[in-house]
Amino acid sequence: MRILVIEDDKKTADYILKGLGECGYVADHAATGPDGLHLATSGQYDALIVDRLLPGLDGLSIVRALRAAKIAMPVLILSALSHVDERVTGLRAGGDDYLTKPFAFSELQARLEALLRRPHIIAQQTTIEVSDLTMDLLARKVMRAGRPIDLRPQEYKLLEYLMRRAGQVVTRTMLFEGVWDFHFDPHTNVVDVHISRLRNKIDKGFDEPLIHTHRGGGYSIRAN
Repeated sequence: MRILVIEDDKKTADYILKGLGECGYVADHAATGPDGLHLATSGQYDALIVDRLLPGLDGLSIVRALRAAKIAMPVLILSALSHVDERVTGLRAGGDDYLTKPFAFSELQARLEALLRRPHIIAQQTTIEVSDLTMDLLARKVMRAGRPIDLRPQEYKLLEYLMRRAGQVVTRTMLFEGVWDFHFDPHTNVVDVHISRLRNKIDKGFDEPLIHTHRGGGYSIRAN
């Protein structure tokens, strides 16, 4: 699943992004209100984690703008403002939950999981399919032709990134930054190694290969 984190404090943002990555989520980050609103309205996200106090545009204004645009993704508001009136204001602005700082990541994770289980999320995309390959975004399960595919968290993130861009050639730079959240290092082969492992699990034993290498360009996932 893809999560958008809008948080201007670098230490807090790094803490959240690291935890989400370890849990197998694909997370994007924005450090300002305007950048966060742009991503939230133009990208495909399963949930939003937004700080209340942000430069350029505050978190509650972002939530109100999303609700006015009929964007129903679940929103978890983060804030150092812990008074009950502040929490009520956040929820009435359109937030689905409110977590005060400082917080333990385990609680943030539990609250996020609860939001993703709510019925209104069913109306959103819950599965991705490419040919006979299916990814269940809620159960975090992958099957090909009815056969379960056991993936490690990083392999799952890599496959989700590819499947969300089915038919599109994605470069090593895109994969390195989008899946590992690092700037591309031309001297590392981490992308190629993980693609090889993923291809071994997804394509081995099947007549039709789905993961394709584009020389000098990158990789794609598609049916022939």
